[in-house]
Amino acid sequence: MENRITELFNIKYPIIQAGMIWCSGWRLASAVSNAGGLGIIGSGSMYPDVLKEHVRKCKAATDKPFAVNIPLLYPDIDKHIETIIEEKVPIVFSSAGSPKKWTPILKEHGIIVVHVVASSVLAKKVEDAGCDAVVAEGFEAGGHNGREETTTMCLIPQVVDAVSIPVIAAGGIGTGKTMAAAFALGAEGVQIGSRFVASPESSGHEYFKQAVIDAKEGDTKLSMKKLVPVRLLKNKFFEEVKALEDRGAEGGELLELLGRARAKRGMFEGDLEEGELEIGQISGYIDAMKPAAEIVKEIVEEFNQTCEQLGNLRL
Repeated sequence: MENRITELFNIKYPIIQAGMIWCSGWRLASAVSNAGGLGIIGSGSMYPDVLKEHVRKCKAATDKPFAVNIPLLYPDIDKHIETIIEEKVPIVFSSAGSPKKWTPILKEHGIIVVHVVASSVLAKKVEDAGCDAVVAEGFEAGGHNGREETTTMCLIPQVVDAVSIPVIAAGGIGTGKTMAAAFALGAEGVQIGSRFVASPESSGHEYFKQAVIDAKEGDTKLSMKKLVPVRLLKNKFFEEVKALEDRGAEGGELLELLGRARAKRGMFEGDLEEGELEIGQISGYIDAMKPAAEIVKEIVEEFNQTCEQLGNLRL
């Protein structure tokens, strides 16, 4: 397939791996890129020197394009930007903030910029900021999420209508069938996170990966909307957050409970009770650990089969 997304990123398949904190290091990013998609290093959990190491190792492991995801709320973002420019990273996916400040600086250095949003209003602002494409992420997604709780099926066509730049769909997508559905809504690419967590190349802890594989429908829920909304697997930490939210606790109390490094404790260190376990609703579908290349291959084959079947449908 060739479309605006494959041409923009110079990739074979319009399949983008999400830049997930504690799970998206150079091994996963390079594996996805080598398989024909676009791998992304998630820099939100990395110190500046660690990001530089991952970028260099990714460049050594693949001759294909890859990207770095930067949460714009990251405290040392100027250092991450410096690394990206110095190391000539070709593509940046930004999130969690306004892209207005950093997009022109990155584009001055020939870097392609994509931003993640959860509404059509924000998608318009992304286009106005000069971004080359936009990720529209629905309520089903793992990690940080939109407060509006707009589902992917409702969000994608509205964003497609609102902007002229290419739209990448995210949230609840992890199969060829859901990719085909996103394309039917007008998307030209998909961004997939949760499915790649359960891969050998993911840097998540083995206990966390197994928890994702064991998850069933209804085992995740959006939480912490008074801070930054995040979808979590239900565990002891989740129940503590829920109890605070049920009695109307404000952001300060939630921050105190959150403390430091809860996400690292859960996803990277494998504490399944006290740790923060970020994952999407698609986790209920994931039932096995598979290499990143096999995941990409399965999605591509199922997408093609689905499109062929749909081509025969008539009313």
